[in-house]
Amino acid sequence: MLPEHCANTLPIPILVYHQIEGAPARGAAFRSLYVSPEAFGRQMGLLKILGYQGLSMSALMPYLKGEKQGKVVGITFDDGYLNNLMHALPVLQHHGFSSTCYAVSQRLGQTNVWDQAQGIVQTPLMSADQLRQWVAGGQEVGAHTRHHVNLSACDDALAWFEMTGSKEALEAAVQAPVVHFCYPYGVYAAGHVAQARRAGFSSVTTTRRGRCHSGADLWQLPRVPVLRNTSLPLFWLKLASRYEDRRTA
Repeated sequence: MLPEHCANTLPIPILVYHQIEGAPARGAAFRSLYVSPEAFGRQMGLLKILGYQGLSMSALMPYLKGEKQGKVVGITFDDGYLNNLMHALPVLQHHGFSSTCYAVSQRLGQTNVWDQAQGIVQTPLMSADQLRQWVAGGQEVGAHTRHHVNLSACDDALAWFEMTGSKEALEAAVQAPVVHFCYPYGVYAAGHVAQARRAGFSSVTTTRRGRCHSGADLWQLPRVPVLRNTSLPLFWLKLASRYEDRRTA
């Protein structure tokens, strides 16, 4: 570990994206979760210009633990949409960035069926083969349960199976360790934090808004949402100011 005076003292933003695609028609549910490929490209370009290194959760861990220092930002994608592979991967590779995509293990190659009741447009998710392409492209896969469940609606045994089952299935699919997890819907209780640690996850991200600071709980990490209407000036504010630190999900 670095001496205390060398540890990373800058707040670390962990960005969260969902779909990298043009938004559906006005009035569609959750249009805010779509970021156009052009906007994503501009955001990643700005990170590079500002001197940030975009990192997956595994690459970010030494900074979160205070073992390394640098101007870094975590990049995460929730749910495992195929448009992440199509539109985000080439941009990430162009800038030399890595990222983590949290996939729903029993929905690979299907659609976001958990959103159907809310009227959200059904969109293809990456298949196992496409997740392997994601990993071969220098990116990482994290777990997001087996079926994108609300953990607080599950008993302990089912919550445990949803967590550990997704880890095992995704590891088999991509032939690589899956050691990072994301709570679906951002909903969880203290018992789920304990389960995630016991399951062997090195980090867990939430939907709580804010940047990570020294000593952050690695199993309850806040993130910075990037939405359809996130302009470049606002994107910069989210990274470099207390804009997100003053907000809660």
